[in-house]
Amino acid sequence: MQNLLQSIEIITENIKNSFMKIDINTFTKDYNNKNIIVIGDIILDTYVLGNVNRISQEAPVPIVSMQKKDFKPGGAANVAINLSNLGASVTLVGVSGFDSNHIKLIETLNNYKNIKTRIIQCDDRPTTVKTRIIADNRQLVRLDDEIIKPVENEIENKITDICKSICPNADGIIIQDYNKGLLTKNIISYIMSYSIKKNKSIYVDPKHDNYQLYKGARLFKPNLKEFNSITKNMDFGSLPESGFRFKELMDCELLLLTLGSKGMTLYDDRNCKTIATKARKVYDVSGAGDTVIATFAINDICGIDPIKSSYIANLAAGRVCEEVGVFPIDIESLKDIFFHHQNIE
Repeated sequence: MQNLLQSIEIITENIKNSFMKIDINTFTKDYNNKNIIVIGDIILDTYVLGNVNRISQEAPVPIVSMQKKDFKPGGAANVAINLSNLGASVTLVGVSGFDSNHIKLIETLNNYKNIKTRIIQCDDRPTTVKTRIIADNRQLVRLDDEIIKPVENEIENKITDICKSICPNADGIIIQDYNKGLLTKNIISYIMSYSIKKNKSIYVDPKHDNYQLYKGARLFKPNLKEFNSITKNMDFGSLPESGFRFKELMDCELLLLTLGSKGMTLYDDRNCKTIATKARKVYDVSGAGDTVIATFAINDICGIDPIKSSYIANLAAGRVCEEVGVFPIDIESLKDIFFHHQNIE
């Protein structure tokens, strides 16, 4: 154990110097050549924007004078948009309902020409919608309209058939689990078995359910709350030891543990590195996890080493937190925060 702890910082002794040598204009060109599959829970994000001038007489709550209503793709669709904005070709796989919100979802996704959608409409569930009420640049409340029961066997079969047809041409696969019912044991097992057999890199953003089915992934990326929920009954000790032991349990090549305002920790082989948050201002953390996995995955697929991929993903997450609402990263905003921190470090 002593040798393990001694090795934690050795791998990153010169990380800052090596990071400064990255030519962002060169490595981002490779993004355009990548074909990535995103499969997971698709959400329609709805924003009610306004301002508050008074408090209701009916209850001690603010009255929002609505000025605008906006719709954006969320959940796994937001991961796809992050990748699309960076230049990758993306196939988005998921489910929605037979309703007007499905139409809104497709309309918003049609704005992204390099995203192909393989979305199955279901009779037994609505399109998942998160409605955020934002006033004076602050989120006051969120309303969720959803059914989270597992999809039926017929839908499982359709999803696996889609994966069978599109996976051979993929450079990598991202599984984005929001625990809305798409990622059943059968679907996860099929994707993992197929991908490992075909040597496809799998990047997983999990919930605590069914986590053991993701064994053998290239990257497993829980946040700290999810990690604690999974390991609470395991005799793994405290961090960083518990991170190494969990990584061994999952048989994953990389464990990326996101820590909220404290940044993230990458576990790679027998070493780990914590990278501090790089936001200049924080207005809203919504969608930051989507940005992390999308940015890490595309850089990893392009051959950037894991530490640098984590550093870039951390910068991207910091940048999107500077905006109100879910704000996907793009090339220009990534370069903006990259050069900002390159100039001050």
